Amino acid sequence: MSGRRIETMELRELLRYLQLESSNRQAAAALGLDRRTVGRYRQWAAQHGLLEGPLPPPEALQALVESTLSEAPPPQSISTVTPYRDLVLRLRQEGVEIAAIYARLGEQGFQGSYQAVYRFVKALEPGKPEVVVRIETPPGAEAQVDFGYAGKFIDPHTGTPRKAWVFVMTLSWSRHQYAELVWDQSLATWIQCHRHALEFFEGVPQRLVIDNLKAAIIRACFDDPQVQVTYRECAEHYGFLIAPCRPRTPQHKGKVEQGGVHYVKRNFLAGRDPQPLSEANVALQQWCLNTAGLRTHGTTKAVPMTRFVSTERQALQPLPATPYDLSVWKIAKVARDGHITFDNAYYSVPCAQVGCQVQVRGSSTTVRIYDQDYHLLTTHTRATEPGGRVTKMEHLPPEKVAGALLDRPTCQATAAEIGPATAQVVQQLLDDPAIERLRPVISLLRLRETYGDARLEAACTRALHFNEYRYGMIKRILQQGQEHAPLPAPVNPSAPPPRTFVRSAAELLGHLFGGEVWNCDTNSSPN
Repeated sequence: MSGRRIETMELRELLRYLQLESSNRQAAAALGLDRRTVGRYRQWAAQHGLLEGPLPPPEALQALVESTLSEAPPPQSISTVTPYRDLVLRLRQEGVEIAAIYARLGEQGFQGSYQAVYRFVKALEPGKPEVVVRIETPPGAEAQVDFGYAGKFIDPHTGTPRKAWVFVMTLSWSRHQYAELVWDQSLATWIQCHRHALEFFEGVPQRLVIDNLKAAIIRACFDDPQVQVTYRECAEHYGFLIAPCRPRTPQHKGKVEQGGVHYVKRNFLAGRDPQPLSEANVALQQWCLNTAGLRTHGTTKAVPMTRFVSTERQALQPLPATPYDLSVWKIAKVARDGHITFDNAYYSVPCAQVGCQVQVRGSSTTVRIYDQDYHLLTTHTRATEPGGRVTKMEHLPPEKVAGALLDRPTCQATAAEIGPATAQVVQQLLDDPAIERLRPVISLLRLRETYGDARLEAACTRALHFNEYRYGMIKRILQQGQEHAPLPAPVNPSAPPPRTFVRSAAELLGHLFGGEVWNCDTNSSPN
């Protein structure tokens, strides 16, 4: 397939559009793709049965792409007119028309097309204000979403005022809305608010128009929106399509910004004293039902709750059987010990990936690790506490596995298999009261792989003869081939002379009773 190659998660989103019978034009506009690219992928998807039924997981889809699609050259992203930018700016400031600029550039060696010059000039100049056309959607087709600053509310942990935000989702046809106050704009909060809103409406619209919020949009670019993978998974779970609003064009979702966020600020939040966020949210839910829901809307001239109950609720898609289990994606680097860090815990990866970057998907129960092309590398049960290590032994280098499995009882049993001298040396090392000797014990036992059990036992016997237990000494005995060398005969010292008194009894009595001075020189006679 020639043309642009799109990445795996973006392809899954395109396939969902095609399964919902979107036209090539609609899918291209929503995802920022060329219609011809969409057409080529539609033909490819039809050939492989991807236009109906559940979509394959990312790793299977990536494998299918690699086996059936040929590589395409990367698209050119830098205009051929860029080297002449200063000249183009000067000529436009002088009022020179685009056709004349094209001719002047040709004189300077430019070989590009007139359309390239036209696009370059138009991109440099601010456009005229566009005419806004109000678009009315059928029931159940669309909802619009936004966040807005809500002021300060009481933090239950500190008892002090803290900044809060308000999430608003408005059904575009009925104008019925859901609002929730939150402490942050994190991805977890963003997903949780979507879940609460859809449960509030008891159904799912076909499409959500979203603002360019960091948690929902990776890059605020209308031509190529890259929605975070987690949000795409959430959309796939509930069955709605993501329609990013163009940057700096809030009129594309005015139903929320004017009738939703602004209305909440003007009506519910205006003049409200700081209060605990939980209490404010209870009041806000009642306000959505009894105030915002029962007012006569300024545009539709109808009551939102009435339109919702009578028509739009039945047009919504049903909720899935289970709520979306929040999955967080991140890029991690495999450390030298063959583990990656995810949410303050450590998970093993096949040792061939050491030093590489991998894609990590963590749900509430599992952690799935992919390579950069979404090939599944491994799956782990999620650690239950910070600092936990989840390791699969098959991920370790084969030469390291034996050492990783050895503990004190295993070392003692292994030494006993080799022989009594080895067992005695190992026990002496393990009994050290001050220093942990497990590592040298493991190194000692590994000597059997090089020298065999018989030579190691003989070396330990020789070491015991000299009252020597160090690993280094036993290794040198083996390296020098001294384990079977004759042992020196033990030295028997001569018997000591019998014990005698240095002084006679007469000398002792004379000193005690006769007042004689005791001469300390034992080699001289007394006076």
